[in-house]
Amino acid sequence: MKRRKLLSLGLATAIVAGIVSANGANLQLHSTAADDTGDDWLHAVGSRLYDMNGNEVWLTGANWFGFNCSENCAHGLYAADVDDFLSGCADKGINVIRFPISSELLLSWMNGDPNPVSSVQAGYEPPVDEVGEDGSITPAGKYVNINKDFVLEDGKTLKSSMEIFDVIMQKCKDYGIKAFIDIHSPDANNSGHNYELWYGKAGITTELWIDTLVWLADKYKNDDTLLGFDLKNEPHGKREYDATCPDTIAKWDGTTDENNWAYAATTCANAILAVNPHALIFVEGVEQYPKTEKGYTYDTPDIWQAPADQSPWYGAWWGGNLRGVRDYPITPTSGTSQIVYSPHDYGPSVYAQTWFNKDFNTQTLLDDYWYDTWAYINQEDIAPLLIGEWGGHMDDGKNQKWMELLRDYMINNHINHTFWCLNPNSGDTGGLLGYDFTTWDAEKYGLFEPSLWQTLETGKYIGLDHQKALGNNGTGLSLNEFYADYAHTEGSNLDGGTILDSQGSIVTGVTTSASTSTAPANLRYGDINENGEVTIADVIVYNRYIAEDIATVVTEQGLANAEVTGDGNITGEDAVKVLKYLASLISYEQLCP
Repeated sequence: MKRRKLLSLGLATAIVAGIVSANGANLQLHSTAADDTGDDWLHAVGSRLYDMNGNEVWLTGANWFGFNCSENCAHGLYAADVDDFLSGCADKGINVIRFPISSELLLSWMNGDPNPVSSVQAGYEPPVDEVGEDGSITPAGKYVNINKDFVLEDGKTLKSSMEIFDVIMQKCKDYGIKAFIDIHSPDANNSGHNYELWYGKAGITTELWIDTLVWLADKYKNDDTLLGFDLKNEPHGKREYDATCPDTIAKWDGTTDENNWAYAATTCANAILAVNPHALIFVEGVEQYPKTEKGYTYDTPDIWQAPADQSPWYGAWWGGNLRGVRDYPITPTSGTSQIVYSPHDYGPSVYAQTWFNKDFNTQTLLDDYWYDTWAYINQEDIAPLLIGEWGGHMDDGKNQKWMELLRDYMINNHINHTFWCLNPNSGDTGGLLGYDFTTWDAEKYGLFEPSLWQTLETGKYIGLDHQKALGNNGTGLSLNEFYADYAHTEGSNLDGGTILDSQGSIVTGVTTSASTSTAPANLRYGDINENGEVTIADVIVYNRYIAEDIATVVTEQGLANAEVTGDGNITGEDAVKVLKYLASLISYEQLCP
């Protein structure tokens, strides 16, 4: 591959780290991993996630539901052994699993009376070697040997739902898989995702929702297998459903109302980070956001009666609308280094949204829905994104086309994601696995597999544990192995394909699509991406433009903004000058040519 001389991203990271440190965060981006416990916590700088050594990571995984359901346990363990299941996931390259769970189940754990488990096959018989009268030995587990770690010493009494969860977390660690939980519903309910709010079912109040999450965060604060917490699955609700009860939907605004998701998420994040400041906090969107530029709010009188052609709302998938981040970002008291925004996105087989009513492509999806709903958060370097749910049926048609477009967009734009889902028993989407929970759907996995973090030439899957390689069959790497032996030679598919030099700078091009934001009317020096402000996101676009990345489109207005040295050319010197401005080493007046 042709080497391209780019502005060092190591320099960019160093300057950004200096800015953050000056603001009191004191991020240590270059410390050395010391052991297998506590060295894998992650944090955000801009739109990217980093490990404790300042190396970028990419969360690419899938969902495994069941702890949210009435069975109180991950599904499929009636058919599959947990070791077979998780080793299969790791060997297939899944480096993180999102575990839906209910607040009701967490409350039972916190109260010391775990709700019972059903639909799990587990046993180990005989539990120990048995010596017959003739001296013959029947080895332990000869007759029954499935999910043996889910039973007590007698080989048949099932452990509690909490103990089984703990076993699964330990086994994730054994196979190099990381995990995070998702509060899928207040109550243990196989259709609980249909409920709009994080409180109001099974006696779960807002206070109990927070208390149970804090309890779990404290329980796992010394175990970096459980990287974080998705605070609530798909907060949603449409205002017009009930004109008299606007408090029955999840909204996103500046109030302290109980149903204000932005306020609730911030409050919950503060409580979790108080007991584990290293945890990632995943925050989903809502369904509706008012057209505030037209003066609408959630409380505008009779807003629900507006005709369809004068809609006061921007709609979205449940949990998919993150427009409110522009106006009301989630900002914990400790800063935003642990915040990851997590929209859900689906194709036309789940619902025929208006943006599918054309021969859609990546650009139309960005223009019609993605960019202003959630993609701007990544493109403008506000925070990392993790698409918490995406997936669907293979139809050789529009739905499959959408999956491929979103997959490629996530690859090219370093967007973290967890596919929905591993389970075959999802009616809307199906799963990656067959009903034996061990056989993989080759066609669907073939579509999904390119989106897993992997090396470019040998195709080795990259895990998130510094010490333990992902899986046991030799197809996976630990983080230490990747950055020591692969990052500087063949690189990975992050950003569509990158190789790093010994200083951590990108030496290959990337294929990230450009922002589609509207150009400002007046010149603003340094604002190459034309989003109205100068941030580290502009430096990234400078880098890509200088590298002659054909997928990075810079308009004439953007080029005019970008030329800050006065020599008539866009070079690395322009980008360095912007970095100096971002580091407060020069004023804006000094940035201007």
